[in-house]
Amino acid sequence: MSDKLRKGLRINLISAALFFAVLAAEKSGVCPGLFGNRLISLVLYLIPYFLCGHHVVRKAVLGVIHGQMLDESFLMTLASIGAFATGQYEEAVAVMLFYQVGEWFQSYAVGRSRKSITELMDIAPEEANVEQEDGSFETVDPDDVAIGDVLVIRPGEKIPIDGTVLTGESLINTAALTGESVPRKVSEGDPVVSGCVNGEGLLRVRADKAYEDSTVSRILEMVESASEKKSRTENFITRFAKVYTPIVVIAALVLAVIPSLMTGNWMTWIYRACTFLVISCPCALVISVPLAFFGGIGAASKNGVLVKGSNYLEQTARLKTVVTDKTGTLTEGCFAVSSVECAEGVSPREVLLCAAAAEGLSTHPIALSIREAIAGQISGGTETDGDSFFISAPSETENISGQGIMAVADGARLLVGNGKLMESNGIAFPPVQDEAATVCYVAKDGRYLGAILIRDTVKADAGEAIREMRRQGVGRIIMLTGDRKSVSEAVGRELGLTETCAELMPQDKVRKVEDLLGGSNGVVAFIGDGINDAPVLMRADVGIAMGSMGSDAAIEAADIVIMDDDLKRVPAVIRIARMTVRISKQNIAFAIGVKLLILLLGALGIANMWAAVFADVGVAVLCILNSMRLLAVRSTM
Repeated sequence: MSDKLRKGLRINLISAALFFAVLAAEKSGVCPGLFGNRLISLVLYLIPYFLCGHHVVRKAVLGVIHGQMLDESFLMTLASIGAFATGQYEEAVAVMLFYQVGEWFQSYAVGRSRKSITELMDIAPEEANVEQEDGSFETVDPDDVAIGDVLVIRPGEKIPIDGTVLTGESLINTAALTGESVPRKVSEGDPVVSGCVNGEGLLRVRADKAYEDSTVSRILEMVESASEKKSRTENFITRFAKVYTPIVVIAALVLAVIPSLMTGNWMTWIYRACTFLVISCPCALVISVPLAFFGGIGAASKNGVLVKGSNYLEQTARLKTVVTDKTGTLTEGCFAVSSVECAEGVSPREVLLCAAAAEGLSTHPIALSIREAIAGQISGGTETDGDSFFISAPSETENISGQGIMAVADGARLLVGNGKLMESNGIAFPPVQDEAATVCYVAKDGRYLGAILIRDTVKADAGEAIREMRRQGVGRIIMLTGDRKSVSEAVGRELGLTETCAELMPQDKVRKVEDLLGGSNGVVAFIGDGINDAPVLMRADVGIAMGSMGSDAAIEAADIVIMDDDLKRVPAVIRIARMTVRISKQNIAFAIGVKLLILLLGALGIANMWAAVFADVGVAVLCILNSMRLLAVRSTM
């Protein structure tokens, strides 16, 4: 709790104690001489009144001076003055006291909601240690770090700039960015992002971006602008309050004057008008609806999802169609050897070694995946089990367009490629039927050795994420990809997607999403991570970017950013969004319903000022407490 909240609570408690002490003394008849004097009684009640409400009265007076008087402070001040004028001192103080109690609850709830968002502000590093040529380091402002500088990250320090680990090994805490409590291991060559906290090891990191382009800086910028993007419900409530408040002031004036002229009973009708004003104060609506959305954004942040505005949260609650990229979103985005099929008498190890020798030091993804598959089995120059073949650089190589590669290593003629390469060299081989894999056939000195199946593996959590999206009410899940049709259809079948569209260029993805917008498809979201996804992320109703591995362009274009690339965060944010909208609608229905009932009873003289206090402050507090349920939302995925 902040110092301001503590001070407000202390003032409210002291005011309540004084008020109830004066009220008890008056009602018990302890000091009849004292409370028999109306002036002394007024002064005694004014003490707790001004102690708790002087800020409200001051704000109302300033509003009148500046021509902006039709707000809650004006209504509360006018109503309490009216109650004093009609001799209802205790009710005048109760109105102000309980109004301030409601305001305190609002501030407390907003503070709790804001906490999970403003915690992001703490991830911003205050300094960076830049290594000098002599091996020492200089402490500078992160803004002064240049791309290519080498940073020294000591244990317990925040990583100031996105970069790549040059030396060292450590566990880094990513909880501030992703909400994930398990530290991530990093070593030489691994990328690290700003805002994470280094563990126990010393890291030397090369700065790959300027501070203003780093993850932490972009997140803070997005957080600061999120509150400016209001939902339709919030905008409606704001417009409603601007029209509603002057109408009820005029209605209260009419209620005070016209019946008084007809009956001559001015005190009764002024009291009823003041009661009407207290009841009609729109603070329950004005407070609780934005608070619900603010709480929803906070709950999403706590679950590793950054929502750039409550309007996007409201759109997410109405999602009916989700369109997703494949590579890096549903799949890992990197090739890996899934299996090796061997000819009789040949081991998988020999097939991999021959393929690795033929590929040499190629940086092609297929070559990298083959070398990675045997990295744990051998080291350069080590002899294989029972085989005289050595891993060595090929003495000659030839790339055969559309077929593969021919190489000579240690006197052996190696062929690695597709079926056409085998056929053109007269080598018999059994075709492998796997549409989802890239198949590399391997031959040595005219003899078929086997086939290596390489594929981009589906993310472990993708299937569960898609099933959960369906449980959350998403009717259609469509995959758009530039990959081959056979590969995309295999992934689609594995994940149970509604539809797959393959071999698409970026502009084709935009057209596909545009065709889905509107109509029976409802609100359409697109999930992507690459720079080629930026146009379609902007075109969709809701753009969702995978923030950890996603490109800068995709993150900038998106409306929602999944900070740790966990696809299960998507159904989690859908659930949070739907709960947010449901709570805001509950608050609206409850507040309007109670107010209309008490307004009618107040106009008829049945409801007194105490009922008015409940209709205003009580309803506001109940709506606030309802909104605060969002703060307890945690992903159950």
